[in-house]
Amino acid sequence: MSRATGLQIGNRAESVSQAIRRPEGRIDSDGGGCVSTIYDIAQLAGVSPATVSRVFNGARVSEAKAAAVREAARQLDFTPNRAARTLRRQSSEVIALVIPDIENPYFTEIARGVEDAASKEGYSVVLCNSDSQVEKESTYFRIAIAEKMAGVIVAAASPRSDLAAITAAGRPVIAVDRVINFDVDGVVMDNLGAGRAAAGHLLARHARVAYIGGPEDIETASDRAEGWRRAHAAAGVPVDPQLLRFQTFDVEGGRRVMEELLALPDPPNAVVAGNNLIGVGVIQVLTEHGLTPPAVDVAVVGSLPFTTLSPRVVTVVRLPARHMGVTAARMLLERIRGDQQPARTVVLRNELQPADSGARPE
Repeated sequence: MSRATGLQIGNRAESVSQAIRRPEGRIDSDGGGCVSTIYDIAQLAGVSPATVSRVFNGARVSEAKAAAVREAARQLDFTPNRAARTLRRQSSEVIALVIPDIENPYFTEIARGVEDAASKEGYSVVLCNSDSQVEKESTYFRIAIAEKMAGVIVAAASPRSDLAAITAAGRPVIAVDRVINFDVDGVVMDNLGAGRAAAGHLLARHARVAYIGGPEDIETASDRAEGWRRAHAAAGVPVDPQLLRFQTFDVEGGRRVMEELLALPDPPNAVVAGNNLIGVGVIQVLTEHGLTPPAVDVAVVGSLPFTTLSPRVVTVVRLPARHMGVTAARMLLERIRGDQQPARTVVLRNELQPADSGARPE
């Protein structure tokens, strides 16, 4: 015996639509017993059962009727049965968010933005941490298909990330933070502009400005490095290849490279950290060497919470991570609802917040 929409059924399952149409099949909202049905809601609201169903499924209904249905549902303590809706739609009201590092505050901000936007539309978000592993990421894609999730938002673990399975299953995908070589929507930062803004600000006062980024094959790291190069060209300062370093996007990567840079015969007097966590590692090492900013100036390309660490001594190129999450969720919901326009990429702007101002962004 199994349970379906609050009904006990035998070997031959009664369809959800049949169960919903039967007035005597009083379906409890949590699948537990015989309480209220859409027929009770319809009778109390003075509308048809079909209208009640349309309200609960998000279809277009006059505001007066929708309000009457919601009020009747409130009075009867009724919640729509999501399991039944999942079977009818062949997808659940759940979104998968796959990110490479849950410990990175930049990605947790993105997650918050996704959740904020999704919850307003009645969708839940499942957070999946890939640890920047393509295999683990692919496992989450398979789970999203098996669990009939409505769609996926992903910050790809690698340029090799494979979306073939998830797209073939008809699930919409939105790429965030980094572009994927698939024909899907994307929301990215102006990474080249961010790297150029950070380096340009430091080059106004220093001749030796280093850049520490994540893996070179990750678009965010390589684009910010290109911005660093262009800032040098604009300032008329030759690029020293020793000052351009690619590492991992974490604290240890920042620490490791900062130690190497300080060991150079002519160490840098300013550093662009490619993300929040690299910035933490850089500042840790500088502090240990008695070189806290502004002895060695630091600019961090990252999200706003980093400024709470050193709001006056660290320049921040602020990336609107939460807005990225909100934008991605809204784009995904549009696709879930049937939007068929060609894939597009939204590019978000950054803000330079100089260390010595602590106030207005440039």
